[in-house]
Amino acid sequence: MSCEGCEPQIVDYNSDTIFSWCTNCGNYAITAATKRALVAEGVTPKDAMLVYDIGCNGNGSDKIKGYRFHGLHGRALPFACGTALGNKNLTVIGSAGDGAVMSEGIGHLVHAIRNNYNLTFLIHNNANYALTKGQASATTKEHIPMNSSPDGVTADPMNIMSFVLALKPSFAARSFSGDVKHMTSMIRSGIQHNGFSVIEILQSCPSYNKATSHEWYQERVFNANEQEDYDISNLENARSIAEDLEEHVALGILYKDESKIPFSKRLKQRESYNTALVDEVKPFDVTKLFNKYR
Repeated sequence: MSCEGCEPQIVDYNSDTIFSWCTNCGNYAITAATKRALVAEGVTPKDAMLVYDIGCNGNGSDKIKGYRFHGLHGRALPFACGTALGNKNLTVIGSAGDGAVMSEGIGHLVHAIRNNYNLTFLIHNNANYALTKGQASATTKEHIPMNSSPDGVTADPMNIMSFVLALKPSFAARSFSGDVKHMTSMIRSGIQHNGFSVIEILQSCPSYNKATSHEWYQERVFNANEQEDYDISNLENARSIAEDLEEHVALGILYKDESKIPFSKRLKQRESYNTALVDEVKPFDVTKLFNKYR
């Protein structure tokens, strides 16, 4: 463990808990990138709040140090938003799978983007419910056989980034679990952004989703930010480039709007406050209330 007051090191975030993901699961790399990003941004474990949803992503909640919360399925994002509002001094990173985000929790995603809470949200998109052994999710490709739908999915798959961009976010990025360096860069950019940062991570699932393997993505992904004429402030351009999930899959910061004001800065009644909400909480004696109803 590094000394008090020193710059954080990767070892500070290392947990003694044995990893339990499948061999070659994308979560190993996502966890590594999260650690690297936090350290590179100078965030110590005591200043990090890591919120996990149910699913394979949630199995990472005890594989990393820091304040951690393992929420209900599809409901981790409200907790992350509340934490970011309550304590502005914490760096909040939420993680959830495509199943939780695009089904049970889709309403929470909509309003988190709309309100522009200041946190980074990682959507682990492995296009299935992997923890429950490979059921189809809202992002599973059409006609791909899954354990609960052996004849293939008949519904149209949802494009997460297209959905996010339709809501005019303040920050939208996409990365790939096979590229730790790129994920680290995207997470760092999300932390630096003052507002709600959505990062979709295209994640390989070696056990249950053979349609989009690690190698499949490697052959198709490209970094849009390396294109000389790509403008991350152009929403229509971002929506256009995000559409293709078959041949040329765009990674990088696809859209950013620095002019959008974070939720906490929009509250006129708090303009004169410099404290965080957590600093304003005081003990309240409820003895009289309890005695009244004894």
